[in-house]
Amino acid sequence: MAILTDPFDVVVLGAGAAGLMCAAFAGQRGRRVLVLDHADRPGRKILISGGGRCNFTNIHTAPDRFLSANPHFHKSALSRYTAADFLALVESHGIAWHEKTLGQLFCDGSARQIVDLLLAECDRGNVVQRYDTSVTDVSHADGRFRVTAGERSWSAPCLVIATGGPAIPKLGASGFAYDLARRFGLKVVEPRPALVPLTLGGTEALFRELSGVSAPVIARSGPAAFTEAALFTHRGLSGPAILQVSSYWRKGEPISVDFLPGRDAGWLLAAKRNTPRAALRAMLRDELPERLAQALCDRLGAELMLPHDIGNMSDAALRKAEERLRQWQFCPTGSEGFAKAEVTAGGISTAELSSRTMEARRMPGLYAIGEAVDVTGWLGGYNFQWAWASAMAAALAL
Repeated sequence: MAILTDPFDVVVLGAGAAGLMCAAFAGQRGRRVLVLDHADRPGRKILISGGGRCNFTNIHTAPDRFLSANPHFHKSALSRYTAADFLALVESHGIAWHEKTLGQLFCDGSARQIVDLLLAECDRGNVVQRYDTSVTDVSHADGRFRVTAGERSWSAPCLVIATGGPAIPKLGASGFAYDLARRFGLKVVEPRPALVPLTLGGTEALFRELSGVSAPVIARSGPAAFTEAALFTHRGLSGPAILQVSSYWRKGEPISVDFLPGRDAGWLLAAKRNTPRAALRAMLRDELPERLAQALCDRLGAELMLPHDIGNMSDAALRKAEERLRQWQFCPTGSEGFAKAEVTAGGISTAELSSRTMEARRMPGLYAIGEAVDVTGWLGGYNFQWAWASAMAAALAL
């Protein structure tokens, strides 16, 4: 029989970004808080984020930069705890930072500074932390949740699920949050890898010869479009633009890549008039890395039976070539899965939660925050901002 320790007001499962943030500020509000995590130390995903410098938020945070079955759910939390709020917290700890691109904020030093910030805030709130603690059972009776790990057990009237999703399993990530949610009758939107490289097969596998080549593009999946770099890999496509569209992509659908984002429509027709003896391959080399230009030109030549000089190409053929370069379709065979995904899309259904407090509607005292919830941000600090905002929403309600 497990030995019951002193009861707490709140037990937080998960010592990642959302869990530590929630615990810290609930503790500072006078709540007796316990954090449990199966890992041997806190914030493991934080430590590897942003190339080790932690892209801790994005100054362009807005509701339309998040995916969810309910596109309105995250508005409340994000509006009440903003990127400016977290940045003020960062500065209050004397952490130097810089903006990289597209509003992404990074530590000048290392991601360890963000973990240390959260732990310092937990200390201010007298938060009790237990690591190397694998939860074996969670139950609810008489208005209290009882959490058991081996021979130890803790109880509290409030339980916060902050264990994230299954992305990056090598760090111990799993679907524990979903199993726990279902145990208490909460629905789960099917989890899937997001911000993940896509794989190619069949004739498209020929592009594997371009592994390591990158170029600025506009990548599209359905209505979503992102202007960033794409990277060819030995398995398919990656790079920021591809990771972004991967969150919107569904298996069986194509994605579209514009290899000429800096060129106006009719560019090749104008070039035919101005430099009729120019070779298409040479013109593409002026716009793209040489290996990519050659591969695309070879494909276009084979598909459209193009002659060497653009002056000998018909206007119709040039229009087709330009259209192909602007809307080059790839049909991914899949993704590289949770092992390579930066985050998880899907998760505990927002229909089950209060958008203001993150509390389960049908199970008072049960909260879910961060990546465990069906809210997924774009690449570039948005998922951290959701962690901070959802954690604070719960902390202020506990």
